[in-house]
Amino acid sequence: MKLRRLARRVLLPALFWLLLWQGAVWYLLWAEELESTALFLPSPLLVGRTLLELMGTQVFWQTALVSLGRIFGGLLAGVCLGTLLAVCTSAWGWAELLLAPAVRVIRATPVASFILLVILWAPTGQVPVVVSALMVLPVVWGNVCQGIAQTDPLLLEAARAYRFGRWKRVRLVYIPSVLPYFASGCHTALGLAWKSGVAAEVLCVPRLAIGTQVYYSKIYLETPALFAWTAVVLALSFALEGVLGALLGRLERRGSRAADS
Repeated sequence: MKLRRLARRVLLPALFWLLLWQGAVWYLLWAEELESTALFLPSPLLVGRTLLELMGTQVFWQTALVSLGRIFGGLLAGVCLGTLLAVCTSAWGWAELLLAPAVRVIRATPVASFILLVILWAPTGQVPVVVSALMVLPVVWGNVCQGIAQTDPLLLEAARAYRFGRWKRVRLVYIPSVLPYFASGCHTALGLAWKSGVAAEVLCVPRLAIGTQVYYSKIYLETPALFAWTAVVLALSFALEGVLGALLGRLERRGSRAADS
């Protein structure tokens, strides 16, 4: 059953898009009478061969791990700061008045503007971390605020009737209510962190970074390498999403058991 589910949800869609990709290559070869489409649209086989060649070098693994560390650091910082700001703005009116407009400004500002500004203020290697955190913060803040606002008032009334302390009320009422919103925000924020972080690497060009390799691939017209590094970004994003989803699922189940008890 697991193999059948894996084939239906992963292998079949992947095979469909690979065949569509290869079909587009064949069409260009026939319609444009080209000898090779490597410059415009490399074939899946050429991209896979290029990726295997890259994986055989030590620099590849160093680059992937450093970029992964930067993106994860920015994601973690954005999640923590967004959650803290959501708690503050939901608990105190003065915090809502002072901090909420700043978060909305961050959410509305284009990513490119933040990258160019942060390049002026932070060391090159820290720019992707800061930019990823800034993109994650508003998403987590909005979801956590919504989760707090949607907490069942009957549960809060019961907590007051049973004279729950502040921490017990948070642990048994607020956390189970907020966790689904928090998990949804983290899933959305992960994609934003990768996109903004790699974009920041492309613009600031740190020494070891996937974005730097993407930039050089574009400069030197190495389109297969460009596709290969993009595939690395996707693979790392999916892997991190799977780990994050498992951790958040465990937290949700633990929160539900605590609330039921």
